[in-house]
Amino acid sequence: MNFPFYVARRYLFSKKSHHAINIISMISLLGVALATTALVCVLSVFNGFHDLVASLFTAFDPELEMLPAEGQTFSENASAVKAVRQYKDVAVASGSLQNRALARYDGRQAMIVLKGVEDNFGECTDVEKILYGNGTFILHADVLNYAIPGIRLALMLNLTTDFVNPLEIYAPRPGERVNLMDPTQSFNQDELNSSGSVFNVNQKQYDSEYVLCALGFAQKIFEKPGEISSLAIKLKSGADIEKAKRELRALAGPKYKILDRYEQQEDIFRIMKVEKLMAFIFLIFILFIASFNIVASLSMLIIDKRQDIGTLRDLGANDLTIRQIFVTEGRMISVAGAVIGLIIGLLLCWAQQQFGLLRLGQEAGTFIVDAYPVSVHALDLVLILGAVIAVSFIASWYPVKYLSRRLLNKE
Repeated sequence: MNFPFYVARRYLFSKKSHHAINIISMISLLGVALATTALVCVLSVFNGFHDLVASLFTAFDPELEMLPAEGQTFSENASAVKAVRQYKDVAVASGSLQNRALARYDGRQAMIVLKGVEDNFGECTDVEKILYGNGTFILHADVLNYAIPGIRLALMLNLTTDFVNPLEIYAPRPGERVNLMDPTQSFNQDELNSSGSVFNVNQKQYDSEYVLCALGFAQKIFEKPGEISSLAIKLKSGADIEKAKRELRALAGPKYKILDRYEQQEDIFRIMKVEKLMAFIFLIFILFIASFNIVASLSMLIIDKRQDIGTLRDLGANDLTIRQIFVTEGRMISVAGAVIGLIIGLLLCWAQQQFGLLRLGQEAGTFIVDAYPVSVHALDLVLILGAVIAVSFIASWYPVKYLSRRLLNKE
């Protein structure tokens, strides 16, 4: 057995001449364990919210999306679009055109995002799973065009799932100035009828602004015939998304972007990552402060073992070996605290997942989920364990080196 480790282990578990040393050692271990527990729980909650938001977006966003690298629209008959549609792993590809417009109904009005989609949009996404009402995913029939609004927008405009009067849509004509004498002359105007359904993504970005309609209707009212703003892509079952994304990017060329679901909502997920990083840094700072208990414990132990230091030197131990004994004890306290904290943190996360100990509201159904979501990632656990041990080692190394040098010089 390693000699410094053997002696450090005996010092850690043996009785000291001053009972306070044992108490401070226990406090230092508990401090590290508590900080580690906090890191595990907080980062797991951030992961839980990240996964929750991702699951909500997947009902509306496609697996992959093709966008123009410059500008807002591109031709739906472009060679790159045809190549993407014919790619071996593409099961369904659906073009869409979206832009800002004004919606009016029964004296109420709201700025909306009008999104025209092809009939196979429901096959490309899970939008049909989030429809509410007596209707189905229908966009047009004969000469009629239908609207599927977000549930919050429907409430704002006083729309029911089966609204009677048509929904009036106004879109500004491209490159035309507003005629102050008759502003309506500067807008294209058309009507959408009720499809009998509204959608609910549980995200304000969609539910309070978006209206789904037929692609042809959007192209007409925006005066963009034959153009789309994006191409939604659904891959075949079992296809490798990352591999398909790389190959589709090469196939489409530099004039187009191929984005996965996370990249489509890059701003939201970037903010969540920054929040998680700031929480991690803040808790590491608290851990660093808690690690000073290890400094106090080792300082008192070095003073308490002055006679033992002389005995060890008589037995042939050099100064480096003696310093390693106390550094090793500090490391043992750090590792023990980190492991205990990791176990407690995992148990608390499991309890939160099973029983929902911390709830988001007093009544069920107030929020999307009733309790704080938790998701434990193995990479986070490795990062936490490494950070805790590293910070604790740094906090204990310098004082041990400084104090032992002073004491050894006096011997």
